Amino acid sequence: MRLGLSLGYQTAWSTPADHLAMAQEADRLGYSVVWAAEAYGSDSPSMLAWMAGQTEQIDLGSAVMQIPGRTPAMTAMTAATIDALSGGRFRLGLGVSGPQVSEGWHGVRFAKPLARTREYVDIVNLAVARKQVEYAGKHYTLPLPDGPGKALKLGFHPPREHIPVYLAAVGPKNLELAGEIADGWLAIFYAPEFADEQLASVAAGRARAGRELAGFDVVPSVPVVVGDDVASCAELVRWYAALYVGGMGSREQNFYNQLATRMGYGDAAREVQDLYLAKRQRDAAAAVPLEFIDRTSLLGPKERIADRMRAYAEAGVTTLSVTLFVADRESGIATLRTCAEALELSGVAG
Repeated sequence: MRLGLSLGYQTAWSTPADHLAMAQEADRLGYSVVWAAEAYGSDSPSMLAWMAGQTEQIDLGSAVMQIPGRTPAMTAMTAATIDALSGGRFRLGLGVSGPQVSEGWHGVRFAKPLARTREYVDIVNLAVARKQVEYAGKHYTLPLPDGPGKALKLGFHPPREHIPVYLAAVGPKNLELAGEIADGWLAIFYAPEFADEQLASVAAGRARAGRELAGFDVVPSVPVVVGDDVASCAELVRWYAALYVGGMGSREQNFYNQLATRMGYGDAAREVQDLYLAKRQRDAAAAVPLEFIDRTSLLGPKERIADRMRAYAEAGVTTLSVTLFVADRESGIATLRTCAEALELSGVAG
């Protein structure tokens, strides 16, 4: 198992300089990849292109680039460009986002997300491989049939003919799709105790494509807080968990709430959602079970974190991407170092 760093996106309490400093420290420490995110604020490719020229060995991944925000050809152009800028270090993480962002921010209907994703990845792979892009799907047709459009191919030679594709997936069908068409899976709220069912879905998709699970990159983004007391560490993660389980999506369509329910926390998930949607965010955070936070995070002193890293490795994780819940840049760098030491102590470094 290797380490990754999940930076998220820019917020009111972070700066690009902070994120760059932590990416550079992760590079020095031998982390395998740094991921940047986007929602409806800062975008991931701009951050990654900026980091490409200021890092040396670490891979640069989008977690994610939003499928409704770009045509597949534009995503292929961007991915190939960052891959060229970085000397072949880019990883393309894709996700459909959610109905509120897709339809409210991008103006793209959310219906049929799995079928759209399949076609989207097909076209991206065609373009990156510098093949003429001709495609006749239910959601994408290139060139358009009744106009002057011409079948084109990428206008420059990127370093690689295939850029690794990762899918952000939560539900069973999306996990199967990731196994079938992608090189890796970007996971959230991944708990070693509940991983078997999720990995079975991925394996089913791999089997459909005639492949085994070996070689597929399982990449959960895992909150980390270093400290002496586990419960105190968990307090820093509560608001994040409540946001996703309670407020990310609508009452009828919240993938993270559904995931928490499948993990056995259905009653708590309903309570968190009810409180969050009633604008009682503080109460919603308090209602998130400590066990849920602990099982999906790395909390406590270095030795305990090392022990949990062993559990993640045994549960199929190949790249453990840490999300830093810290107050400042210095604390973030210190946490990165502690995680690297914990991985060494765990004996599962690969």
